[in-house]
Amino acid sequence: MAGQITPIVMPKWGLSMREGTVNAWLVEEGATIEVGMPILEVETDKLASAVEAADAGLLRRRIAQEGDVLPVKALLGVMAPVEVSDAEIDVYVAAYVVPTASDDEEEAGSVFHTVEVDGIGVRYARRGPEDGTPVLFIHGFGGDLDNWLFNIDAVAEQSPVIVFDLPGHGQSDVQLPGLSLDALAAFVVHFLDAINVKQVRVVGHSLGGAIAAQMASNAPDRVASLALISPAGFGAEINAGYIEGFVNAQSRRELKPVLEQLFADPALVSRQMLDDMLKYKRMDGVESLLAGLGAALFKDGQQTARMVDALAASGKPVLVMWGRDDRVIPSAHAANAPKDATVKLFDGAGHMAMLEKAHEVNAAIKAHLEH
Repeated sequence: MAGQITPIVMPKWGLSMREGTVNAWLVEEGATIEVGMPILEVETDKLASAVEAADAGLLRRRIAQEGDVLPVKALLGVMAPVEVSDAEIDVYVAAYVVPTASDDEEEAGSVFHTVEVDGIGVRYARRGPEDGTPVLFIHGFGGDLDNWLFNIDAVAEQSPVIVFDLPGHGQSDVQLPGLSLDALAAFVVHFLDAINVKQVRVVGHSLGGAIAAQMASNAPDRVASLALISPAGFGAEINAGYIEGFVNAQSRRELKPVLEQLFADPALVSRQMLDDMLKYKRMDGVESLLAGLGAALFKDGQQTARMVDALAASGKPVLVMWGRDDRVIPSAHAANAPKDATVKLFDGAGHMAMLEKAHEVNAAIKAHLEH
């Protein structure tokens, strides 16, 4: 009967997750589970989120308890049909061994690579199959590749994935190639040259969305398609208070209400998120770099770039996604998307829809990549 038993295990979200804390079960034993159903909430050192069922079945046993801290792939629960006895489940649970990570994942830092692009060191990583057009994820202003925590592996199930830290962000060098979208887009193309990638399907968030659109306009042969989440460049309005507050915040007390504006659910702003962001902002040169970039791209509290016409003229397949509760860039800008674009609005999500509505965003991206 062991073949009829389906384990529910601790997921691996992102590139550096090693363990998670079980916050709460969302379903009771005896519940019928469907694929994609949220079944329990897990917290990492980055963010808390629901674990969604990868398989369908009958939940027979909840193994993990609230507060348990468990490694990736640890057994959280068991699904099995009614004809499987409790004794058989006992045997399965007792015999379960947490799979060990592959040797390359065990080596500290081996997931990440650094490449020099125009004299600037760039941190990046690759996931998924080797064949096919890679999907390039571009994060937004003040972000890093961990903004794609819940998206990387889902997309890598069907396509090669590349994630990286923009110059001046994350663990890339604190240096910019320039303050314009043209300069940033050209830099990303040079990054692709440096890692020998000819063409990509781009997924861009916020400022990363505007960079993606600029790439499609300036280097159309390098971009096969675009999936944009709350992209800049679709209208003039932007929450200038957020930009200013993010650049100037010096403490948890100052930064917390700023970061809360990114989410429909402000409780997602954890102490660890605040500490990680403050650590980045306190690096030499980061504050002045962000201030200069913000002043250039969001002059007088408005977006200086208008990317919609160039995006439409590129003729590329475009997917536009927005959280309806976006308090940084208004979701009303989605109405300005190119007429042939696919547009999706998500209830209960703010500026970081790829984190708050990861299942829906991932499904939309994967469907988009099939065309």
